[in-house]
Amino acid sequence: REFEAEIRFHSGDDPLGVWERYIKWTEQTFPGGGKDGNLAAVLERAVRALHGQQRYYKDPRYLNLWLKFGDCCNEPLDLYSYLRSQEIGTTLALLYITWAEALEARGSFRKADLIFQEGLQRKAEPLDKLQAHHKQFQARVSRQTLLALEESPSGDNMGLLEIAEPQRSSLADLKGRGKKKVRAPISRVGDAVKAMNPNSQPLPSLQLSNTPSFAVFDENSVSGPEIPTLTAQSWPAPPVPRAKENELSAGPWNSGR
Repeated sequence: REFEAEIRFHSGDDPLGVWERYIKWTEQTFPGGGKDGNLAAVLERAVRALHGQQRYYKDPRYLNLWLKFGDCCNEPLDLYSYLRSQEIGTTLALLYITWAEALEARGSFRKADLIFQEGLQRKAEPLDKLQAHHKQFQARVSRQTLLALEESPSGDNMGLLEIAEPQRSSLADLKGRGKKKVRAPISRVGDAVKAMNPNSQPLPSLQLSNTPSFAVFDENSVSGPEIPTLTAQSWPAPPVPRAKENELSAGPWNSGR
């Protein structure tokens, strides 16, 4: 009640400080979480109340509040992309470290390395902390690569950061196989497959006429950056926290049989 009253009638120049103390008190008083603590709801209210205040975009306290809220969401990777698009915490190393660790936990080592590289290019502070976490990440990936090489005595392992998934070749010619049935062939053209079978060649693409009626999309010819550039957009609603408790309104409990 004291924190709620302070937030409601706060007239100082640092509302973030009140929310920060409120969240710390909730974490210490209800370390196990649950309905009584309702930490996810407090974090959601905090990011809503402080949304759009650009003076906090480079404040580590504000970024830490967002990252805690991301832990309560079903898909924190979407929240990290939103923070980058809004330039929230992009000058702080903690954003890139947390983002890269989440990607590493999912096995996306290449994307995790790109996030580290982006933070290093922006010289996110503290830079020495970011560099240390990047070196630790590279050491972990190197150990896993060595283990994979030991399990693959042929030596055709490409390394965890260079693994490419096999891809289908679109707009390929269909050739009949068999006497009665005509089946569509599957041409594996991924880098990993090419490395194992250098004699394999992708099927040729269809030659289309030069009519300007419409354009045909060819996924094999598309090449873009690993991390697309996001444009700042309006924020219609915050991400949905996971495992949110049902909140029922009060009512009579003995009116029925």
